[in-house]
Amino acid sequence: MTTSALEPKLNPVRVVLAYGVHLFTATGAVWGFLGLLAIFAHDWKAMIIYMIVAMLVDGFDGMLARWADVKKYANGVDGALLDNILDYLNYVVVPALFLVEADVLPDGTRLLGACFILLTSAYQFTQSDAKTDDHHFKGFPSYWNVAALYMLLMNLPQWWNFGFLMLFNVMVFIPIKYIYPSRNSYLRTLTLALTYIYGAIGIWGLIQYPNQPKWVVWVSFIYVAYYLVLSIIPKKNS
Repeated sequence: MTTSALEPKLNPVRVVLAYGVHLFTATGAVWGFLGLLAIFAHDWKAMIIYMIVAMLVDGFDGMLARWADVKKYANGVDGALLDNILDYLNYVVVPALFLVEADVLPDGTRLLGACFILLTSAYQFTQSDAKTDDHHFKGFPSYWNVAALYMLLMNLPQWWNFGFLMLFNVMVFIPIKYIYPSRNSYLRTLTLALTYIYGAIGIWGLIQYPNQPKWVVWVSFIYVAYYLVLSIIPKKNS
């Protein structure tokens, strides 16, 4: 009797659901591609919409994958690899093109800035402990799409944007453990509540671009400060 004959048959409904979750994750490639087309067209409103959808897919696919138990029912697909490919596209490649095409960096630095984030993120993504066993990101976790959106909305001087960009590139190599909000195990309820509020207010403000209320950006920094403080302060073993 073969080994396969001894293996229990999987529930076909669960198999379909599990592969459906992988398909949901894979749509991130579509949103990233549409985001690139919007950037080439300098249609920042469309770019924002596609970025938001891509982030929502990334925000919910992990929860859905655990619910559907994809490791058991759809183990023919490497979900972690798929997630990393799509994260590099949407969190790195799309904002890198934005830096080249938009008017947020000084002339002569745009391609340089894009190349920096492509290279440092390639390093960050390929570290064996980029995501630690206790559910943290080691080093600045390549939130370049978020940085790009702040640059677009805040309209800071171009050299300020370039300075912040270089700072974040350096932070990739500093082994600070940044929290993974959806899997954080300490102050979990508060962190999730603030994360959802930040996301809701942020999406509400972004979809109104270019007429977004100015207070939205400044209020969002409350969460940014909370995130950084919680990441930097010493933590008990969780």
